[in-house]
Amino acid sequence: MANTFAPFGFQQRSGTGSSPTYEQIEGTGDYNTAAIFFGDPLFRLSDGTLAGATTGPGPGTGVIAGIFVGCHYLSQSQGRTVWNHYWPGTDVASTNSVTLYYINDPNAQFLVQSDATGLTAASVGLNVQFAYGTGNTANGISGAYITGGSTATTATLPFRIVSLLTAPPGANGTATGAFAQAVVAFNNVETKSLTAQN
Repeated sequence: MANTFAPFGFQQRSGTGSSPTYEQIEGTGDYNTAAIFFGDPLFRLSDGTLAGATTGPGPGTGVIAGIFVGCHYLSQSQGRTVWNHYWPGTDVASTNSVTLYYINDPNAQFLVQSDATGLTAASVGLNVQFAYGTGNTANGISGAYITGGSTATTATLPFRIVSLLTAPPGANGTATGAFAQAVVAFNNVETKSLTAQN
């Protein structure tokens, strides 16, 4: 069965912590930081705050800080603290900030889908770039994916391909080639920077 393109960001598969919180840590986002979706990579800005796709420097232009998994903030519209796995990009007063939760554990591994260029067995061990895609505002899930055409030994690429998803056979993303799914680890993140093995 051919794979279909249905990106879901970076979903944690393993790490040094345990489910459901794993090793998430706390950071700060500015009140005007653009929307951030569950599973989006984050970047650290020069003022120390965290940002995602629109506000941050973007793929290929900086070291990632980690993977976003939730937030809480004082909602202007609801007059209370809101806990959410998705930051909508608004609803906080300009004098306040957003508390962001993210994973930067150097041992963490994530499941992610590739683009139409796809992946093969030869991709395992190489480093790879990502793209943000379009997040889902209905459920808050990221649209991020890895770009198969970017696989290389380049040390500055953010992720390392650890393995390809192969089970259960016939499930979406288990066939090699276009839109294959892979397990990736951090390669160039604030807590770790490596070179590729191949």
